[in-house]
Amino acid sequence: METTLLILAAGMGSRYGGLKQMDPMGPDGETVLDYSVYDAIRAGFKRVVFIIREDFALAFREGVGARFEGKIEVDYVFQKLDDLPEGFSVPEGREKPWGTTHAIRAARNAVSGPFAVINADDFYGADAYQRIAAYFKESNHPDDSMSHYCMVGYHINKTLSDHGDVNRGICSENDGLLSEVEEITEIKREQDGKIYGNQLDGTRIEIDEYALASMNFWGFNHEFFAQLEEHFIQFLKESGNELKSECYIPTLVDDLISKKKADCRLLETTSSWFGVTYPDDKPHVVDAIKQLVDQGTYPSPLS
Repeated sequence: METTLLILAAGMGSRYGGLKQMDPMGPDGETVLDYSVYDAIRAGFKRVVFIIREDFALAFREGVGARFEGKIEVDYVFQKLDDLPEGFSVPEGREKPWGTTHAIRAARNAVSGPFAVINADDFYGADAYQRIAAYFKESNHPDDSMSHYCMVGYHINKTLSDHGDVNRGICSENDGLLSEVEEITEIKREQDGKIYGNQLDGTRIEIDEYALASMNFWGFNHEFFAQLEEHFIQFLKESGNELKSECYIPTLVDDLISKKKADCRLLETTSSWFGVTYPDDKPHVVDAIKQLVDQGTYPSPLS
């Protein structure tokens, strides 16, 4: 079956201060998304689905989606605050959606086969797309009761921002498979030169320089949506009345692994990751893309 690229693009970029998905980064005005879709097409993806907010749908279609017409099949779905399982409602005072798991859930009727998930504002590199495409094409899974997924991982010290903290899923592995993934928030390098972050209970811990981090580049099959629904319902029962609670993809995957409902292959990549969490990150991204263009990794203008 054809593999779909599912792009999480519903965020307004609250820390960045605007629609960073539309911000030009390349030498000819390309966005990070232009390079993501270009790499996906080169890796063999035939379809892309953007998860966006309905209030900026027209601007997104005209400013981003139109760039890919005729190059790849494009579709859009909306992440809506009130798109919840039956029996649940939005608590009074809640303004933001329910996190990345809720975002993927918005595409439950738009995806029918295997799919990869990425953030709209992250640059993952060509090799990463090739690795995940090869996984879908070549994997020969045993006939068992488990689901089989994958994830591209990056060393945490290569994913930090010099201009503020970041959130990451920190991974442990066993024989090439994820054994645990823990969502850590407010990660940054402190004055002592070491990296620290907060566990979900608020405990601040030190993180190893070469700990593997999930950058939300996942590979799933359609059965993932049923598992997501079950997990999301439980999340809403436990935390749905909290005004800022979020349901994270790494937490869901970790739950599936711990319950032996799924395994997740960790894919090594030679690609460099970079992103634009804060406005001051932009010059670094612009310079990094220019270097890749100068090296011949990407044409200019991007075709």
